[in-house]
Amino acid sequence: MYAIVDCNNFYASCERVFNPEYIKKPIVILSNNDGCVISRSEEAKLLGIKMGAPEFKIRTELQNLDVKVFSSNYALYGDFSSRVMNILKQFSPNVEIYSIDEAFLNFDGMEISSYEEYGMQMKDRVQKWLSLPISIGFAPTKVLSKVANRIVKKYPIRTNGIYIIDTDEKRIKALKWTKIEDVWGIGSRLAKKLKLINVNTAFDFIQPQYESWIKREMGVIGMRLKSELEGKSVLNIEELIVTKKSIAITRSFEKKLTNLDDLKERVSTFGTVCAEKLRKQNSCCYSIIVMLVKDKHQYKSYYSSTIETLPFATNSNITISNLAVKMIEKIFEPNQIYQKAGVIVTQISPQDQKQLNLFEEENPKHQKLMEVIDAVHKKVGQRKIRLGNQDLQRTWKMRQNHLSKNFTTDIKDIIEVKCQ
Repeated sequence: MYAIVDCNNFYASCERVFNPEYIKKPIVILSNNDGCVISRSEEAKLLGIKMGAPEFKIRTELQNLDVKVFSSNYALYGDFSSRVMNILKQFSPNVEIYSIDEAFLNFDGMEISSYEEYGMQMKDRVQKWLSLPISIGFAPTKVLSKVANRIVKKYPIRTNGIYIIDTDEKRIKALKWTKIEDVWGIGSRLAKKLKLINVNTAFDFIQPQYESWIKREMGVIGMRLKSELEGKSVLNIEELIVTKKSIAITRSFEKKLTNLDDLKERVSTFGTVCAEKLRKQNSCCYSIIVMLVKDKHQYKSYYSSTIETLPFATNSNITISNLAVKMIEKIFEPNQIYQKAGVIVTQISPQDQKQLNLFEEENPKHQKLMEVIDAVHKKVGQRKIRLGNQDLQRTWKMRQNHLSKNFTTDIKDIIEVKCQ
């Protein structure tokens, strides 16, 4: 038996822990640099606030609707995530962290008389210790547990936060209810293709007449997904985690820039962050895009970019940063005002599958050096080691006009309680 535990409206719930006056009131969380809405409380959703809506476009609407706005506080959310995962490990030795607010639990070999009661224990402990609401879906497979969790989200009061698919009758009923685009592992493009052959629900997907299409279009992963929906546990979590097709680091500047050296420093930093993200997911890239954005209020043509493809795959800070610096020289225009820059790495492939080039290859010392840098950063924190063309004193300061305190990670922000 598996369970997927999902924290409800996680970012908003974290903000409410230390700001209880906003419980049952509409909340939205903004992305980096206070750009757009990335999380909403249920109350904000009911008001019609759209996910991804740019903050500047809905600023007046948020004020008129009395919606509380928070800047994203990833230090706080990351700490709460770690605490949730540690609690879940008390209920199963097999916990697979899927995202910052989701984890799978495997109960193989454990004697549990009632999953309903066991789920209530998990739910109550997380609520009591952290004041965070969670939803739990139990099922014989990971994909079915995601279906069960979706039912919980749709009917939170009726299910009391827990739903268990433990019979064929429940499984079939759940599959008929689940739209094909809501099946874990089915993307929007694939869902469109499936609908063209009249596969509209998860139940349609497992019908025998579509097996040949699934084999042809989706291969082994598609057949395993079908088995999971049929109640046969065959799919490991890693097989549904798809490596990102591109990684982008784009930022608006604290102040507008005109100097080439300042722009070089910025793209060098963005390039190293891209490289770190590639190594974190054990992948490399072949192509790099550098973009520059002028002040759009002063120029009709305000966007420029260039792309370069390397003869070898890389995830080296040095290679990506140096190339990004050379590329920005091509698109930089003197006496222009720039307000944003970015580095995007594409043509991503797994690190253990990169193709070697017979005539040109990266310096093999880079890989060892990157391993050392990553090890140091793991011990002492990120960005402690930098390249020579980066500003050693500068850290990126985002626009965070609605940032809450780091109540659990910064000694200066710990709540003080006055006892009399």
